[in-house]
Amino acid sequence: MKDREKVLSLGGLHILGTERHESRRIDNQLRGRSGRQGDPGTSRFYLSLEDDLMRIFGSERIAGLMGRLGMDESQPIEHRMISKAIENAQKKVEAHNFDIRKHLIEYDDVMNKQRTEIYSFRRDILAGEGLKDKVIEMSENVLDEFLNAYCPEDKHPEEWDMKGLKEALYGYFLITTDAEAQAVDELYEKLVQDVKLAYENKEKEIGADMFRQLERYILLQVVDSQWKDHLLGMDHLKEGIGLRGYAQRDPLVEYKKEAFEVFAGMSDRVASEVVNRLFKVQIAREENLERKMVMKPARVQYGRGEGGEKPQTVVKDRKVGRNDPCICGSGKKYKKCCGVNA
Repeated sequence: MKDREKVLSLGGLHILGTERHESRRIDNQLRGRSGRQGDPGTSRFYLSLEDDLMRIFGSERIAGLMGRLGMDESQPIEHRMISKAIENAQKKVEAHNFDIRKHLIEYDDVMNKQRTEIYSFRRDILAGEGLKDKVIEMSENVLDEFLNAYCPEDKHPEEWDMKGLKEALYGYFLITTDAEAQAVDELYEKLVQDVKLAYENKEKEIGADMFRQLERYILLQVVDSQWKDHLLGMDHLKEGIGLRGYAQRDPLVEYKKEAFEVFAGMSDRVASEVVNRLFKVQIAREENLERKMVMKPARVQYGRGEGGEKPQTVVKDRKVGRNDPCICGSGKKYKKCCGVNA
């Protein structure tokens, strides 16, 4: 308390500023420290024509004015016009910084919408809601891409690449089909039924509960992997999008357009990879294989104790070589059958 009274008796706190900040808010905060809570105080700021604020905004004009007036470099300048010029320069810098923040928010808004959609999709996967419907929808999207590539609507059915279509269907869905049609829509409906049938057979083969777990695991793994790659690609896009301004194009509009295309491409890759994995998945079940035991005579040791011990026969397993026939009777080599993990 005594120190405060001593400061007040001396006229309060005096703030010395070595330069003017590009933001008036910072200058006002420094001024406020000299008169906090109504205490007396003063502040004074010193500038140089070489300061960033003066150098960028009006230093040449002020230097020329000083030269015409014959003022020395060491002579202080205290004039209302100078203060007004500095205030205008700060307003320009603040407006420029505001535009930068506004553009950053607009760019981040594009990414935030994509992030919201991906996180919502991921939450549905974790909750196990409608996994079967999601996989069927992805399968239909992949099938639609195949038809666009091999059976475009602008070509006659005789010009369709049915061989390539059948190879693609087997490569992704493990199905063979002889479906033929004179229209793309008709062919699409037939192939959708084949895909759904293959899905139902795979679900019966593995079991509904196990298949739901596999769907959740594969979906999460693929979505997380593709999302990380997407984030990296969006960073690269954002770094170079400003160059579109040289082509008289709005970088923000171009960014929104390409971001949508990149996100759509990521969604297609997710669907393609999920379908490719899920329709090919197989469950390896462990079977109890009886190993054949072969009796071999071992070295006999005759006991010389009480009554004499009888010869003992030691039972040993026959060691199977890696290239020997497998002991389970499958006809395969041991290294490619029961010994694959040995």
